[in-house]
Amino acid sequence: MSGKPTMNDVARTAGVSLKTVSRVVNGEPSVTPDLAARVRAAVESLDYRPHLGASMLRRNDRRTRMIGVLLEDVANPFSGALHRAIEDAARDRGVHVLTGSLDEDEQRERDLARAFRQRQTDGLIVAPAGSDQSYLSRFTGTPIVFVDRPPSGFGADTVVSTNVAGAAGAVRHLVAHGHRRIAFLGDYQRRATARERFRGYLQALGHRPGPVVHDVRGEVAAERATLALLRRADAPTALFTGQNLITIGAVRALQRIGLHQSIALVGFDDFPLADLLDPPVTVVAQHPARMGRAAADALFERIDGHNGPPREIRVATTLIPRGSGEIRIAPAR
Repeated sequence: MSGKPTMNDVARTAGVSLKTVSRVVNGEPSVTPDLAARVRAAVESLDYRPHLGASMLRRNDRRTRMIGVLLEDVANPFSGALHRAIEDAARDRGVHVLTGSLDEDEQRERDLARAFRQRQTDGLIVAPAGSDQSYLSRFTGTPIVFVDRPPSGFGADTVVSTNVAGAAGAVRHLVAHGHRRIAFLGDYQRRATARERFRGYLQALGHRPGPVVHDVRGEVAAERATLALLRRADAPTALFTGQNLITIGAVRALQRIGLHQSIALVGFDDFPLADLLDPPVTVVAQHPARMGRAAADALFERIDGHNGPPREIRVATTLIPRGSGEIRIAPAR
């Protein structure tokens, strides 16, 4: 066979009609399993690649059966779990997922959103990096759902954790174990999630905070910030860390100076192997799999025609006591 294989080639190889091939390629359910299997085998053997634009035009719904997902960093366990849940929900519907990492870069968010729209994705799920999503108002006809963080300047369905309540519960947990000088280490203040977790921290302490460090980004910066806090004359007896990478940096600092059994710690976000450390790390666990599924379900509702007002879907957090958050304040000598 010379040149690229065509749909006619697939039909001849599978011994079926061109219409049957079209239905299978376009994901229509009206083909018997045995015929669909023959068509898929022919597609694979010929290495046939359908023309996306043409196949979309042939379908009555004009959908590409692709969605775009823009997350902070798919290498981060939280983003990875979000992505997997969205991908699983999409696969159940025969939809493919295009994914990009934003790396807290506002321009990258805009560029990727435009690129995915140019690919004619049926909708977008976005964990916004920038402080203004009003540019999305030009994406007429493209359903958009936000996850983890709310948008600014644009109304759409949003799936978020109960950040304020989760943070407040974590700090109250430390107070219940005798702590009063509880430090807060938080992510960029421009992020709504960081502001909400700080608000929960203040709420639990009655607006009498201990040492506070904002705009901590990454494990190395968190380790440095923790060491600086613990060298102060009024060093905290407990730490509340507002994000999983900050928690990891704080754990390293405590272990480095031998205070991991003396200074209490509760982190917001779980992370791999947290339960195997010494002591195991107490966390406020988000549920990214539930969040991802909720975001996907909301997006597919919009794609299917739901046109109600924007919704905020809150997924409750869970405090998981493991040891580090239960270290009591040492009695004064």
